[in-house]
Amino acid sequence: MITLSSHKKTPLLILGLLGLVTLIQLVPFYLGLVTSFKDSRDQGSVWALPLSEPTLENFSTAWERGSMGYALMNSAIVTVATTVLVVIVGSLAAYPLARRRTRFNGFILVATLAVMMIPPLSILVPLIRLLKSLNLLNTHIGLILPLAAFALPQAIFLYSQSLRGIPESMEEAAKIDGAGSLRTFFSVVLPMLTPVTISVVILTGTAVWNEFALSSYIMTTNETRTLAPAIASFFGAAGANVNAAIASSFLGIIPVLVVYVFLQRYFMKGMLAGAVK
Repeated sequence: MITLSSHKKTPLLILGLLGLVTLIQLVPFYLGLVTSFKDSRDQGSVWALPLSEPTLENFSTAWERGSMGYALMNSAIVTVATTVLVVIVGSLAAYPLARRRTRFNGFILVATLAVMMIPPLSILVPLIRLLKSLNLLNTHIGLILPLAAFALPQAIFLYSQSLRGIPESMEEAAKIDGAGSLRTFFSVVLPMLTPVTISVVILTGTAVWNEFALSSYIMTTNETRTLAPAIASFFGAAGANVNAAIASSFLGIIPVLVVYVFLQRYFMKGMLAGAVK
């Protein structure tokens, strides 16, 4: 028999579980934060606070030796450009695939999804040869185009599925008023795709910001490499500077946190709109 006390205990149990999960999630951040302020000669426990006074030497080493200034700037350029390209091209490509349900468009959509199963590193050698022949190695565009190409199938799939749930009556009304296809899409259809656009921006932006495999081969100089390869430069055959690597990781988190703080209301609106829809 279910009693009133059991109903009261259930929220407390849920809160306890959420608190435990939150604590587990915060443990790596605590360990990283403590390590980033420790001297490299500190042999104390990883759980303990610095034995001596906290030092900013690791952040200085990360900024200077890891060229974190260049890395953050390059990652920001590549992430913003790739995300914008994926949103525009992905939504435009999904529009006719969702509205004109022919066998050919169905085949194109299936073929697009099949590309998602191809590992990016499986075509690394021909990709590097192609970029080298076009003089695109160690350039932003040489990294933006491959990353956008690998992110597009997911975006096209998400947009096409969302477009199928939007009635065509509003588009027909815009065409009666004299709007062309592109104007109808950008003025009527794309604003209604805000929830899925938010999802595409988050998925693409985080994936590109954290990308390591392709960027480590395409951007190889200190002035052009992105965030993940810059952090990896602190690990080598001769040894590793873990403290500086963790400090550089925290430097890489700062821009993401700033973007989230200023744009969180838009992210929340987009996700809530998608849930209501």
